[in-house]
Amino acid sequence: MKKRHLLLSVAALVSHGIATQAADTERLKAGDGIPEVKVHDADGKSMTLRESLGSKPAVIVFYRGAWCPYCVKHLDALSGAEQDIKALGYQLIAISVDQPSKLREMPAVAALDYTLLSDSSTDAAEAFGIAFKVDDATVKKYKEKFKIDLEAASGQTHHRLPHPAVYVVDSEGVIQFAHVNENYRERLDPEKILEAARKVAK
Repeated sequence: MKKRHLLLSVAALVSHGIATQAADTERLKAGDGIPEVKVHDADGKSMTLRESLGSKPAVIVFYRGAWCPYCVKHLDALSGAEQDIKALGYQLIAISVDQPSKLREMPAVAALDYTLLSDSSTDAAEAFGIAFKVDDATVKKYKEKFKIDLEAASGQTHHRLPHPAVYVVDSEGVIQFAHVNENYRERLDPEKILEAARKVAK
């Protein structure tokens, strides 16, 4: 009960005061190729996003970070759908602004089987057109009042985050399905993701 109360308290705090101004970059959509941007795995190894996919199709999910309870809840729900995603021939990859050393720091995230990648520079989020800047007042409030340090999480001072997004990408690296929601409290249901993946797999 105490754990649930803590989660709800954190959820309440992250629902206030965050900016939602997207970057100027046009959002990628179905038919676009994924950008050649660098990401890092949990060991700090650098690679392009295309390299991380190899030649396999993928479901790519952008989330804000392991400090975000909405993100953790969604990641857990995706874990429940992972086997169905794999059965369709897809790999599941989740990308956040957390620096590599923070990707699996939280116990709830450490237990996930699928790939977590770091986009601490937000180069990938910007290339996809889903990055936005958190206003200075909110950054300060997060840190001082709620002990959420965005700079410590990312290792950067840019104060940018991605809007939660889901992309279904084919083996050629072409986006076949794209979903972005600026309301970070609303996430695409895993069943909807599976439905999109099934249509692409046909």
